Amino acid sequence: MAANNRRMSGKKGAQVGSGGQRRKGLEGKGPTPPAEMRKGHKKNRIAGAQARQALRRPAPRGRGGKGTSEMVVGRNPVVEALREGVPAVTLYVQQFIDNDERVREALQLVADRGGVHLMEAPRPELDRMTNGLNHQGLVLQVPPYEYAHPEDLAAAAYDNGEDPLIVALDGVTDPRNLGAVVRSVSAFGGHGVVVPERRAAGMTAGAWKTSAGTAARTPVARATNLTRALEGYKKAGIVVVGLAADGEHEIGDLEALGGPVAMVVGSEGKGLSRLVGETCDFRVRIPMPGGAESLNAGVAAGIVLYEAARRRG
Repeated sequence: MAANNRRMSGKKGAQVGSGGQRRKGLEGKGPTPPAEMRKGHKKNRIAGAQARQALRRPAPRGRGGKGTSEMVVGRNPVVEALREGVPAVTLYVQQFIDNDERVREALQLVADRGGVHLMEAPRPELDRMTNGLNHQGLVLQVPPYEYAHPEDLAAAAYDNGEDPLIVALDGVTDPRNLGAVVRSVSAFGGHGVVVPERRAAGMTAGAWKTSAGTAARTPVARATNLTRALEGYKKAGIVVVGLAADGEHEIGDLEALGGPVAMVVGSEGKGLSRLVGETCDFRVRIPMPGGAESLNAGVAAGIVLYEAARRRG
């Protein structure tokens, strides 16, 4: 009987189920993350060290100087910036992040582009970096923009045997307007955009996105003093044309648009500043039969650039 009991004790009876845990374990956890994202991997350590060094390294200053580093915060903004080709140094990803579709797309875009560091960071560190903004676990570091010098734009045009076609912005503070102007300058064969160093929009991630990639091939110069930069253009044989609602000439009547020209666009509300307006050789207006009082900088620049390109064509 004892032998029978021993034999019976080796048989399996009813077992408590695993609740599907074993089956879920066999399903896998998705694609293996890149080496830069795997904690303890050599590439992860190298990427981290390089990213920290880039944050500490002072930026060398060129003739036009450099802007400041910028952080793009949040899953949708980060993905959109990467889609539009906004320059990036590092993508910071929160540890133990919920791996949704946007996170996967961001990682894939970075992998496809190459040259962007991947850094995993705890949430408190991302909170500190973004001053408590709702980063949703993704933060993209955009490098400082390297501005040209205003003289470089004219020199590049003359070197190519072309009449300079330059747009200067006076008091335009919306980066999206700057991006739109950069896009129009590229579309109509212009040679660049000049912005003042202070109280003006700069080449931020928003400007890059609005430019739809054209900022990669259309230089933006930064002037310490816009009036002085325009006077320098006049000495170089470039006609300075200001856009003004009460301008003495209509754009269709100004023959000077067919030659070397730097057109100045003011803000939608205030227009051209007094000193800049006095520096212009001509002030032109855009006829608007519909009765609108003004156009935003991006639209106004596009119209005048088209007229200049038509005359050159």
